[in-house]
Amino acid sequence: MDEINLGLKIKKFRTDKNLSLKELAQKINSTSALLSQIEKGVTNPSINTLNSLSKALDIPLYRFFLKESLQKVHIVRAKDRKIIKPNKEEGISYEVLSPEPQTHMEFMILNLEAHSTSKENEIGHDGQEVAFILEGEVQLNTEEKSFTLFEGDSIKIEKFVKHNWSNITSKNAKVIFAVTI
Repeated sequence: MDEINLGLKIKKFRTDKNLSLKELAQKINSTSALLSQIEKGVTNPSINTLNSLSKALDIPLYRFFLKESLQKVHIVRAKDRKIIKPNKEEGISYEVLSPEPQTHMEFMILNLEAHSTSKENEIGHDGQEVAFILEGEVQLNTEEKSFTLFEGDSIKIEKFVKHNWSNITSKNAKVIFAVTI
């Protein structure tokens, strides 16, 4: 059975957040010596320590227990692509293009049927978004302005900019986008 190396995972999450041992130790009310021992695999963290680390690193607790894939290349076959259909939005679906679990980026196709909108109200997220209009004509609505985009156009949306996508035409539209997370 493959074992999960919690120490290496904690170290990776800590360095991904650009935190020193001392800074993380202060955040969880512990010592850098104990964290160093945990990261080196000399000792195992208690459940309370894992909970504190989860909060301090802003990582769900379950992520400590996911096995890392040894694969360097991940393929999502078209026939295996996950389709997400939000309950409230009619005429909207998302095709997940990126493999899961994804840690730094989500890559999807947004399918907008004629006269549909991705969300009733604009929403923002903690990540940049880059989108390319594959088919049709869409409108990107922000709190300040609306932009009409045509097939072949692309756009970058900065973090926290509240927005939604609308198809105000009688033809279906497709937007391919990536969001950093």
